[in-house]
Amino acid sequence: MTSRRPYPSDLSDARWALIAPTLTAWRDERLAARAAAGVHVSDPTTSLRDIFNAILYVNRTGIAWKYLPHDFPPHTTVYRYFSLWAKEGILDRLGIELTRLVRVTEGRDPEPSACVIDSQSTKTSTNVPVSRQGTDAAKKIVGTKRGIMTDTLGLLLAITVVAAGTTDNAIGKALLTQAHASHPTISKAWVDSGFKNAAVEHGARLGIDVEVVPRRSDKPGFHVVKRRWVVERTFGWLMLHRRLARDYETRDDHAAAMIRIASIDNLARRATGETTPTWRDA
Repeated sequence: MTSRRPYPSDLSDARWALIAPTLTAWRDERLAARAAAGVHVSDPTTSLRDIFNAILYVNRTGIAWKYLPHDFPPHTTVYRYFSLWAKEGILDRLGIELTRLVRVTEGRDPEPSACVIDSQSTKTSTNVPVSRQGTDAAKKIVGTKRGIMTDTLGLLLAITVVAAGTTDNAIGKALLTQAHASHPTISKAWVDSGFKNAAVEHGARLGIDVEVVPRRSDKPGFHVVKRRWVVERTFGWLMLHRRLARDYETRDDHAAAMIRIASIDNLARRATGETTPTWRDA
């Protein structure tokens, strides 16, 4: 790591110790594959910790890549690593590993048996291609829709990002398929009334009992809904990262990766017992 004044978003030594093995192994495998193919490989000079800190800085502050401070590696280098990690599933692997660690720390089995699913419509910035956008008629939002699945602790298990006009049924089916592959122990899922028969039937085919938890009709206004409050709280955690306040990404997989980065930040803090500073903190 280069010597510079740290930013509030930087990884502590303890959190970097959790993340470093996965990123270092990825780099070593990539260099070995290139060497085996006869490509000349020189020793890398860019610090992986600096790269990850730069990505966290973008994620936490919401700035554009080219506005990264000059004491980070060049923004083109940082973006290249972010794109590779998103494409090759490294961020997803990190998220799964940290989720298992936090669950064990909380006294749970490393693999979840139940989950909660919900979606969130988000406005897009002007640089987002029209092909990525849609209209959520119910919420009157033009943009994209994020679908997430969490365990009963609120830890992120699966993500999908689609046009805002996509139905919750389609989102639910995509998330259930992801979870069945990465967390085959899941046998129960709770969803809101926006998820209809198609998602319930798809879950049944995968061996997952999908239960719809409606709002209480006898209690008007805001009230805590059983099970569903967990995933709503997770959305609140994610919104501490300003890059997620609006969808700025030009690709769906990059939008999902930004959500995963925010989750990794929260998971690493939770695993090490560190708190997440808010914008109200001195």
